[in-house]
Order: sequence, then structure tokens, then C-alpha cells
Amino acid sequence: MNFIRVIGTTISGDHKAILVNPNGGIAFPQPRTIKAEKFIPAAGAYAAEDVLSDTTAAATATPFKFQGITETNGGRVTIVRASVLLQTTNLTPRLTLYLFSKTPTSNLVDNVANTAPIAADMGIYIEKIDFAATEDLGGVSETVATTSTYGNLPFSVQTAPDSQTIYGILVTRDAVTATANDRV
Repeated sequence: MNFIRVIGTTISGDHKAILVNPNGGIAFPQPRTIKAEKFIPAAGAYAAEDVLSDTTAAATATPFKFQGITETNGGRVTIVRASVLLQTTNLTPRLTLYLFSKTPTSNLVDNVANTAPIAADMGIYIEKIDFAATEDLGGVSETVATTSTYGNLPFSVQTAPDSQTIYGILVTRDAVTATANDRV
């Protein structure tokens, strides 16, 4: 199908484009699924408010990276659904995902107390997604936040001017016992 690209000017003076289909209707972008995955190294107890990450070494700790979340650098999207899968079954923690437009300086180390969002990250902090307790119906432990559930969705996200990526820190809101090398 061919679309017509119509460019207009917003009240703030920005130039924006929309696509119009051959019938004259606005063509809305298709939903996209962006995934980020880590293998948590710690085995054992996580306290409430601990970070879930892929390393216990501060020098190599990194946030979750949601690459290609926008089609252009500095792009904007609306998050309407988010989910977390924990490889270990029968886990029921509530979780929070803090989102940033650049790599945050908050604690990124696995099984250590969360510090996000800290004052140094206020300029890059986007929003958080709160997840209800995970549940397990025979498979992995899972939780989902949508526009019709608890979780703070939907909200708009804008990437940094030089990026199509947002970054996340996943935090436990309840104590939980995990298995080493669990996939999150």
C-alpha cells in the first residue's frame, strides 16, 4: 500500500510528518516489541529494593538496554505494555523498572540495594513501570503491565538526540530467592 507523507508544523514550531493512506485516513504505526535480557549471577536471597542485573562487579555492570525502541534518534514512542519473565518458577515478587534516556549512574550491580533514581540521573530519568507480583501457572514466573492494569502505563518516551535506545534498572519490591544464572 502506498502512503502520502504530510508534513505540518506544531504549535511549538517543530515540523512533524504523518502518513495518510489512499482512503484519506491516518496510517498509525504498527506496535513494536522490544526485548532486553540478562542472566542474573547471584544465587539466593534478594532483599526488597535490590537490583536485578547481570554482574556483581561494579566495573562491568550495565543497565537493561531497549535498543531500537524508536525509529529515529531522539524519537518518541508510547509504551502501552511491558512484561517481565523470571526463569525460576514459583517466584512472586513485585518489581519496578526504572527507565532512562542514557546510561544511568545509579547502582547497576546485581543483588545490591537500589539507588535509582538518584539526583545525578534526574535529567535522564524518564519514568518507572511498576509490575504486580509475578505468577506461575506451570511455566516461568511472569508479570505484565498494560494500560488496563496496575503499572503506570501508558506513557510517552523520548530517546536521547543521538540514540534510539532507552535504559532500565530492574528492582525487586519484595524479597525473593533466585537461582544463579536465571534468565530475566
